[in-house]
Amino acid sequence: MRVGQGLRVAAAAAALAVAVAGCSSGGSGSGAIGNGESAAAKKLPVKQGGTATVAEVGAQPDFIFPLAPATNQNGYNVNLTQPLWPYLVYAGDGGQSVVNKDRSLFSNLAWSNGDKRLTITLKSWNWSDGTPITSRDFTFVYNLLKTNASNWNAHLVGLFPEDVAQVSTPDTHTVVLDLTQAYNPDFYTDDVLSTIPLLPQHAWDKTSATGAVGDYDTTASGSKAVYAFLQQEGAKTTEFATNPLWQVVDGPWKLSEFRSNGYYSYLRNAAYSGTKPALDKVIQSPFTTDTPEINALRSGSSLDVASLPLNDIKQAQALESSGYSIASVPIPGVAEIQPNLYNAQVGALLRQLYVRQAMEYLIDRNQIVAKVYNGYADPGNGPVPVKASAAWASPLEKSGGPYPYDPGKATALLQAHGWKVVPNGATTCANPGTGPTQCGDGITAGQALTFTLAYSSGRTTTDVQNAAIKSSEAQAGITVNLKSEPFNTLISEVGTCTASSHPASGCGWQLAEFGYEPYSLYPNGTGYFDTGGNGNSGGYSDPKMDQLIKATEYGSSAQAFTEYEDYAAQQLPWLWLPLREGILVYRTKLQGVVPLNPFSAGNDFEDWGYTS
Repeated sequence: MRVGQGLRVAAAAAALAVAVAGCSSGGSGSGAIGNGESAAAKKLPVKQGGTATVAEVGAQPDFIFPLAPATNQNGYNVNLTQPLWPYLVYAGDGGQSVVNKDRSLFSNLAWSNGDKRLTITLKSWNWSDGTPITSRDFTFVYNLLKTNASNWNAHLVGLFPEDVAQVSTPDTHTVVLDLTQAYNPDFYTDDVLSTIPLLPQHAWDKTSATGAVGDYDTTASGSKAVYAFLQQEGAKTTEFATNPLWQVVDGPWKLSEFRSNGYYSYLRNAAYSGTKPALDKVIQSPFTTDTPEINALRSGSSLDVASLPLNDIKQAQALESSGYSIASVPIPGVAEIQPNLYNAQVGALLRQLYVRQAMEYLIDRNQIVAKVYNGYADPGNGPVPVKASAAWASPLEKSGGPYPYDPGKATALLQAHGWKVVPNGATTCANPGTGPTQCGDGITAGQALTFTLAYSSGRTTTDVQNAAIKSSEAQAGITVNLKSEPFNTLISEVGTCTASSHPASGCGWQLAEFGYEPYSLYPNGTGYFDTGGNGNSGGYSDPKMDQLIKATEYGSSAQAFTEYEDYAAQQLPWLWLPLREGILVYRTKLQGVVPLNPFSAGNDFEDWGYTS
């Protein structure tokens, strides 16, 4: 599952406000940080009741309707909504990267007709108001998306719902999808069905707050009106916890409070059809930066679960002595700098593969892992994380990727393409033109390799990392000006840019670092590196890349996946960066926090409970 498909997640998020994997209990008293799954074996009996307070750093949700608009790229919305309306396919089971059948809304998925027909059997569960969940709730979602897919932020171009030739519902708990072509069932389950929630048709199929519920979604005009109404209501942050629409849920929690500063809390959904949580309440407590969060942890009174900033890693032993346990958390995702290939000032530079190659050669990823993240990071060698998704990582990525740190190669590349390289100065184009030894199309004589990198503020290690990148890029005369700003500001300024949209509003950015992009059980790049992908903000487009990604969608060949992965690593649709691990801090008496579900956005609170 791709949590928040195509949505940006800030590195400033707390470990439980992002999709994370591979947690374990520390608790040795030595300050050592574990990375296994011993907590599962040592889980103790828990009592019913209690409250857990979780730290959230750097940003907050701003939309509650689960089918958020394409213009809203706030990945924190998934953190808010997933406990209320889980996806049809629920990914992650403890620390395992597998489909969680117990929490999924289906009881069976059956493929037939050469993998062109999918029969979904829904569980006999209920909504929180006691109304049964039925196949009509699925067709409600399908109808809304059929007429509004282009305005859905989890939309995968050419996939659901466009790839559905027909939907039939033989009975109240069966949905049959006849697809337009055969798919790799693993891909479709992991990357498509895992983006689709069920929504309460009996409560939400209306076009105004005072209007009656009907079957408006069954016509195109009615579906558009319902979708517009729900999106309008979904943006009213002051009504998140009071609007009757959002009180009808099928997840284990109900939202009880939401404040303008990002504070929000859940109460246990007493009518949940699955295994009910032990806790009564979970609070998400906002922090603007690392400093007040670590102070709250030191006080030992206000936080039960938080992330430990890596610049404060020396606090681990003291925190363990205060009743906390520590766990390292490799994250299934990729950290990156996204280049805007169609920025009016620097797009022509960034469209040159050799320029991106030179910039990647100048990023000392190993040093960043060692010095900035104290070893707690994925090396960032390409499009698949080596630590969190080792089964998918190719030999090329495991061996360090195609662009290990090498300033000499970066300089030679630029010189071979007509640049006058001035280390720690301004490298400029000395030989403009489109020949093999010239600077390239659209690049003028004397033009400098100068870029602005915008990134999310709030975490010291990100500041240090980007300062290191700025310094190392300067070795070949590439200037990187740093622009730090709040996460919500950053995503509001970064639009999706293409050859046809340029110059357009939201395309003034040059380089952007959002933190990381969350990945799925099947991490094949769909939505990120394919033409028109909803996470492809910089406008990267390559017919061969499209073909290789499609090959992983329609077939199950391991060779096809490796070919895609290595090609993406080499072509640099993004500049690859190390991805910091989360360091999770949790009260030792709070059981079930680890091993953490790698794909739940950290919201498996129903596993948690205090020891007796």
